[in-house]
Amino acid sequence: MARRIGSDRARTSRRTFLVASGMGVAGLQFGAPGRAIGRDAADPGRPAGTARSTILFFLCGGASHIDTWDMKPDAPAEFRGPFRPIATRAPGIRLSEHLPRLAEHAHHLAVINSVGGCVSTNDHHAGYYYQLTGHQPDPTFLSMGNDRTPQPDDWPFMGSVIASRRPPHPSLTNAVTLPHKPSRAPYTRPGQFAARIGVEHDPLYLMGDREHPLTFQVPALTLQADVDHPRLLARRSLLDTIDDARRDLDQVGAVQTYATHEQKALGLLASSATTRAFDLLDEPEAVRDRYGDSTNGMSLLMARRLVEAGVPFITVFWLEDRAIADRCKSAGGWDTHGNNFNCLKEYLLPEFDRAISGLLGDLHDRGLLDETLVMVTSEMGRQPRIGDPRSGGESGAGRDHWTHCMSVLMAGGGIQGGQTYGSSDRIAAYPADRPVTPADVTHTVYRAMGIDDLEATDRQGRPFSLLAEGAPIQDLF
Repeated sequence: MARRIGSDRARTSRRTFLVASGMGVAGLQFGAPGRAIGRDAADPGRPAGTARSTILFFLCGGASHIDTWDMKPDAPAEFRGPFRPIATRAPGIRLSEHLPRLAEHAHHLAVINSVGGCVSTNDHHAGYYYQLTGHQPDPTFLSMGNDRTPQPDDWPFMGSVIASRRPPHPSLTNAVTLPHKPSRAPYTRPGQFAARIGVEHDPLYLMGDREHPLTFQVPALTLQADVDHPRLLARRSLLDTIDDARRDLDQVGAVQTYATHEQKALGLLASSATTRAFDLLDEPEAVRDRYGDSTNGMSLLMARRLVEAGVPFITVFWLEDRAIADRCKSAGGWDTHGNNFNCLKEYLLPEFDRAISGLLGDLHDRGLLDETLVMVTSEMGRQPRIGDPRSGGESGAGRDHWTHCMSVLMAGGGIQGGQTYGSSDRIAAYPADRPVTPADVTHTVYRAMGIDDLEATDRQGRPFSLLAEGAPIQDLF
């Protein structure tokens, strides 16, 4: 059958891009064909986690550690702010008064309050990269700033490393990210792709929006109205579209990876398991209400469904609310340069509290928490001293970027709950007791998933470590 040309060509080009971005093919500019990955092995002499899956909840923008889980009620007022800590179900954990639901699940939590993620740029790009890969950003992050887009030789995203060590999922992919790909082009955040280990290990992106919290779309899985599944399989129209993508993107030099993406796309489209996993309307209303009616809450519910479907790594990047951007001097997320306390109290913390407590309670009730590692992190913390000069100083009541100290929450997957690991100094500015780095945190995720062998080989067959720095935080297990 002859292909349509002319006026339909623009629509085809757009579909080509959507397919490419949805399946990771557009990420070929961010990665390379796969290279050899070492075996998956665990050292029986060291304590390990029990996780079969990981859910990473990433609070985009830089969540304020000093106003949430590393509060300093005895610090001077210009540091501590108006929030007060409350008791939780774990004697050793204190949380913000605006996290009452999470406080009821503190016995599941390990709160790491001594993470030093210092980067020379003190910015989002470098923070994402360090937290998501465990590797310190290279000098190009300082010289290029926001123009430092993902590169093919970047260190791989921890989720892609885990995906590469698991047998292929029979109907889904081994890594799924939702409800967006941060940040808006052209400022795509580095660190969220497979990069040097091969684009076939890139996450599959499910795209959501705040207007329709129950709806998620995979660009490559969104069929035109006149194409049903039988016609798709008969015409192999998706493969035709990817053929277009091959011609449009062949300058990347990774054509050999397209067969993998083609088969993955067809399998996902034809699979009833995919349809079931992505259908939140299948959930009882009471369950959906437990997570809240926000896109972030529904993303965590989707993550739980993907755990049940056997997906090894699911990332939920907090979707900002543009409606509050001006009030917080931010993009509508956790980058609270201004009006920090009202933005947290009225918007961010209530939505987060309901969503994360819904996830932890739901996983526990279903007997899934022991085999699911849940991690909450961000690209940075916030400056302890209140008042960002860019938003009115002290009167603006904001907190600037702060990469020198932050907190990470973990639960499930063999992590011992009800504990605080490490501490920061008296104003939460720098790690004090038992300092750790994002490399240590990343190794801890690998350890929870039973992955110890991080050896890979480059194109010349030379071995290298995917993360030579750091070590698992063994006391958490």
